[in-house]
Amino acid sequence: MSGDEAGFSRVGIAGLGLIGGSVALAVRRAWPGAVVAGMDLDEEVVRDALARGVVDRASTKLASLDDVDLIVQAAPVGANAALLPALARRAREDALLTDAGSTKRDILAAARWAGAERQFVGGHPLAGAAEGGLAHASASLFDGRPWLLTPGPDTPPPVVSRVEQFVGALGAVPRTLEATEHDRLMAAVSHLPQIVASALMEVAGELAGEEGLALAGKGLADTTRLASSPAGVWRDVCAANADCLSLALRRLIDELEALRDDLPHGDRLAEVFQRARAWRQQLR
Repeated sequence: MSGDEAGFSRVGIAGLGLIGGSVALAVRRAWPGAVVAGMDLDEEVVRDALARGVVDRASTKLASLDDVDLIVQAAPVGANAALLPALARRAREDALLTDAGSTKRDILAAARWAGAERQFVGGHPLAGAAEGGLAHASASLFDGRPWLLTPGPDTPPPVVSRVEQFVGALGAVPRTLEATEHDRLMAAVSHLPQIVASALMEVAGELAGEEGLALAGKGLADTTRLASSPAGVWRDVCAANADCLSLALRRLIDELEALRDDLPHGDRLAEVFQRARAWRQQLR
């Protein structure tokens, strides 16, 4: 399918990190004739994207995305919500907008405020890599991975369908759900694990020190892999989903306190281990 047949012969990407760069490369793979325009506030990232051939043109200005058919916002969630009104004002009337952030109520509220809900579909690719940044972008990052779509109540079904076709062409598997449900689920399966991994690594490091960490087994490294994530990105995510994440953290804290109180006996520990093993089998 050509870019023209898909309806997106010119695709713009705001934010040229791991996700934005991977979107650009996947667009090139799907539609070699499509024009890919990029925008990033970091001049060095813009130069790198051009030098690597990730995009056909790019700048630090929103104007670089003025004439595209589809704009994909791939910056941190706070920046996406802040930039959306300006992008909607500048975009062509027939252009569509979507994003790739891991919270959805905030960006849909921004779309409503900007009067752009009929041309905007919230999006969240469930894909990532051990390290972020444009250098680690890959055309295959989304292959076989879910890409959640959260249209607003006033988003026309044909608009949703076009964005579904777009993400499907990038190799992803589109799935539509409501924004509030999205944020509740992500608090449990994405945001909570990130907070826990970082807090666990901090406590383990402080208790063990450098010499003690040298004795750690593979289990600690596996459990705390997410602790390498950048704080700036997650600060925005946690703020945007604070209510759902707070509930998830409260549930975890209650469980940890119960386990602490049960340490001399082990009854609760046995129950938790049994249930956790069953859930782990479902996860795998």
